[in-house]
Amino acid sequence: MIRDRSFYRLFWSLAGTLILEQAVILSVNLADNVMIGSYSETALAGVAAVNMIQFVVQQIVYGFNNGMIVLSSQYWGQKRLEPIRALTAIGLRMEILFALGMFVLATLCPQWLVHLFVDDAAIVAEGVQYLQIIRFTYLFFAMTTILLGAMRSVETVRLALVVSAVSLVVNCGINFLLISGRFGFPELGVRGAAIGTLTARVLEFILVFVYVFRIDKKLRLRLRDILRLDRLLLKDFLRVDYPVLVQAVIWGVSNAMQTAFLGHMTANAMTAYSISSTVFLLLKVTSVGACTAASILVGKQIGQGDESRLRAMVRTMQVMFVCIGLCLAAALFAIRLPLLRMYRISDETYRLASMFILVQCVVLFTMSYQMPVNAGILRGGGDTRYGMILDLISIWGIVLPVSYLAAFCWNWPPVAVVICLNADQVFKCVPAAIRVNRFRWINNLTRKDGAAAQKTC
Repeated sequence: MIRDRSFYRLFWSLAGTLILEQAVILSVNLADNVMIGSYSETALAGVAAVNMIQFVVQQIVYGFNNGMIVLSSQYWGQKRLEPIRALTAIGLRMEILFALGMFVLATLCPQWLVHLFVDDAAIVAEGVQYLQIIRFTYLFFAMTTILLGAMRSVETVRLALVVSAVSLVVNCGINFLLISGRFGFPELGVRGAAIGTLTARVLEFILVFVYVFRIDKKLRLRLRDILRLDRLLLKDFLRVDYPVLVQAVIWGVSNAMQTAFLGHMTANAMTAYSISSTVFLLLKVTSVGACTAASILVGKQIGQGDESRLRAMVRTMQVMFVCIGLCLAAALFAIRLPLLRMYRISDETYRLASMFILVQCVVLFTMSYQMPVNAGILRGGGDTRYGMILDLISIWGIVLPVSYLAAFCWNWPPVAVVICLNADQVFKCVPAAIRVNRFRWINNLTRKDGAAAQKTC
């Protein structure tokens, strides 16, 4: 265990800010759910279906972003800024192309996308209304995320928290006015919620753009940097990022399929899972923050070349992850009933949501260890392929096939299906503990000074 207090201060400074940022971001989703849930259960189910499309988009965006952070944080450990600027430009181009592709898909076949998750015609209609507006957020969200990723790689994390807090206030304010129609504003239902989210995303981009290109004194990114393409770093980016991106797609699509399984069982199960997942994700942000902080610190330490301190850091962080998991599981158990009372839902939906949350208490405990290890420490150390292979085997080889059979062939109840869907979060703890403590994952991914600038255009 590390006794140096500066390590704990730095870790919790990074993790704490990231946790608050993620909590604020998910509070936007929670506010949407609560406000829409108090308006109409059908509208809530429609928004929940579209939010699974949103989840897939976000995971892929984060995939590009996390690959960039893995490389950039190692360069930051060496205090080399030019490669980080080049990697930001590469990530931004990738994100824009992907966001535009998703916008076109959502424009051409919105009903098909929503119908992937629910069969009920009324729910599909509400979801399509929401998607028609929310698709405009994709480009702004993608560009904002990659710029914030560049800031995170140089340990500027408070910007995202401030921007997210402003976004939450704006989104909730517009939701309050437009969902039910207050103070003379029209009653727009799900369209009102979508307008609130779109406005918040545009504002986020404006604030981040101004800070990164006008105020920031660390990276000093300029628009001309975005127009340059470093071919050597592009090869490094693709090599490091493709496993991260594949893992993000696996994770995003599998979560969408999980919701689709429940959505095609009963409307109550779909709504209950949406409610329980929002609460679960709100607490999960602590593990997400710890995961990102671990990735940044491990990458920076590898860049500095101090392996003995790195090993001590890794052992210390594992103990911290277990403690975080215990606290989060206890918190989720304690708040489940008061939070469910906030929704205007049927007794059956209430019962299912309560049971789903009990399952997620166990999941949250185990996830709080395996995710920061697999996607934080190992990924930050340059071992990006391991997570991809693990998810391919556990999710596509075990979890999804068994869950499909449980839902549609064996006719198991929704709670049993949810247990099957989340089983990998439990058993992935074992390979995570074995691999991380062997320390064969340490890889310095950086190029020597000047190598990354030899081929640019």
